[in-house]
Amino acid sequence: MLRLENIRAGYGKKEVLHGVSFAVPKAKICAVLGPNGAGKSTLLKVIAGMIRPVEGKIYFEGEDMTDLPVHERVRKGIGYFMQGGQVFPSLSVLENLEIGANGLPPQEKRKAIEEVMELFPALQGLAKKRAGLLSGGQRQQLALGMILVKRPKLLLLDEPSAGLSPNLVKEIMQKIQIINQTFNITIVLVEQNIKNALDIANKVLILTNGQLQVEYEESQKLIELG
Repeated sequence: MLRLENIRAGYGKKEVLHGVSFAVPKAKICAVLGPNGAGKSTLLKVIAGMIRPVEGKIYFEGEDMTDLPVHERVRKGIGYFMQGGQVFPSLSVLENLEIGANGLPPQEKRKAIEEVMELFPALQGLAKKRAGLLSGGQRQQLALGMILVKRPKLLLLDEPSAGLSPNLVKEIMQKIQIINQTFNITIVLVEQNIKNALDIANKVLILTNGQLQVEYEESQKLIELG
């Protein structure tokens, strides 16, 4: 589904990723772990097209998309959840979801929004409520729902549990697993909570100082090691 080859990228003259290579199988959850400053969020931005690598190649479903702009990657099926969740606070929950579903035929749009509401019961009954008045957990779910209405093939998640209570963290991780299993969406998950990530991941990458240090196909192996 996704393959990176010798990716070097950063901000201006500061290189953050130093020759990162890995592949993510279709319909699997790949957790990217590592300390702060390891380059995890930068890696997602490179895949999403927000940062262009100075060296290396990115392949999506076998196609070289290294030079594709963000909107073309979205059109091809890549969804990106930024840390904190991005919503339009002055608009209602329904209006936010409609913006996310922009471009879909009316019937498909209605069905997609209904599916999101079923996936996130906390949003049911809040269709007319302004997004800026939602709780932190509801806002995270709405932001994720805005991406899911387009039914992406690949979902990039940058710390979706950040700032949530322990109960909500557990719930959002369960939702990620349901999204993966129900819709066969491939997921690359950046997460600070190692245990929660390992509980749902099929593949684990550990970044340190912008380099891939450890790669496991099954998270259980990492659990057994330590």
